[in-house]
Amino acid sequence: MNEEMLGALDALEKEKGIKKEVVIEAIQAALISAYKRNYGQAQNVDVEFDQQSGNIHVYAVKKVVDEVADDRLEISLTDALKINRAYEVGDDIKREVTPKNFGRISAQTAKQVIMQRLREAERSKIFNEYTQYEHEIIQGTVLRRDNKFIYVDLGDIEAVMSKQDQIPNEDYQVHDKIKVFVSKVENTTKGPQVFVSRTNPELVKRLFEQEIPEVYDGTVELVSIAREAGDRSKVAVRSMNPNVDPVGTCVGPKGQRVQAIVNELNGENMDIVKWEEDPSDYIANALNPAEVIAVQFDQDKRECMVIVPDYQLSLAIGKRGQNARLAAKLTGFKIDIKPESEVEFVSDDDDTANDPTDADSSDNQNDGATTTTDSEE
Repeated sequence: MNEEMLGALDALEKEKGIKKEVVIEAIQAALISAYKRNYGQAQNVDVEFDQQSGNIHVYAVKKVVDEVADDRLEISLTDALKINRAYEVGDDIKREVTPKNFGRISAQTAKQVIMQRLREAERSKIFNEYTQYEHEIIQGTVLRRDNKFIYVDLGDIEAVMSKQDQIPNEDYQVHDKIKVFVSKVENTTKGPQVFVSRTNPELVKRLFEQEIPEVYDGTVELVSIAREAGDRSKVAVRSMNPNVDPVGTCVGPKGQRVQAIVNELNGENMDIVKWEEDPSDYIANALNPAEVIAVQFDQDKRECMVIVPDYQLSLAIGKRGQNARLAAKLTGFKIDIKPESEVEFVSDDDDTANDPTDADSSDNQNDGATTTTDSEE
């Protein structure tokens, strides 16, 4: 050890916040292993580090016993008293065994330990920093892509975005600036790993908070979000202030506020509906832009039949059942849509559970809501 190494320990503590004592303890433990490995010793040894001079001393340690079972680890009381009459059974006796060329080994070992601690400190710093960003939006730069991931530069770390977290109709090019949702931060053996997403519904929520002050401060609450990323989202909102219109506030003057969110999501359609305490009104709003005549509930299950005008049936269902499917996800109800002209053929004994066109939001899949049509009288 030398003054240069002592200076490195001081710099490590000052710049990286790693306590000198912690590093010295690690160096001492590493030197014990290095001594045993290089000198084939099996006895107990202790390493002392002089923080003033940087010198290293190695001591063989033996315990004072009545009868010696292993002379590499123990010394008899009789022999101990010849060294110093103050020794008693159970005491440890230290004898310096520092090899002449141990300085070179100790310097190499200390350097390795310091570099390891430095890497650990950098990893810990990055992990702690990005843990604070978990479930938040952060802007990054696309670095590269492979068959599994898009790699996004967040500044201090390279995040990964899996295929299911990529919006299907988005083309990610190197150097593109994108906003991503930090879905998870893990501390792995290879260092911190950050996972980001563009499809998570929470991304929509964070974008609303960024673009709409009333959402950020809690005046307007986002009650529920149903999303098919890259295509369409439905957002249910309510106002905590009776004087504030939640839908109008989110849409903004001439639609500017919601348009900013749509632009960020590359044209993803955004339906903003008003949450209502009455489930009938809420479901009717969720099926917007279709007109709803009535909603009939199953008292025992979260299921309902929605009656719409015949000419509004396709609008209520939406393209490939999307409007009804998202409404089911948004409200948490299984929705069965019926045209007005067929309601008279529906009885209490009808069993629609096996109809493949029923809507079910409980499984949170993409087959949430469609319609049931009876063609025979």
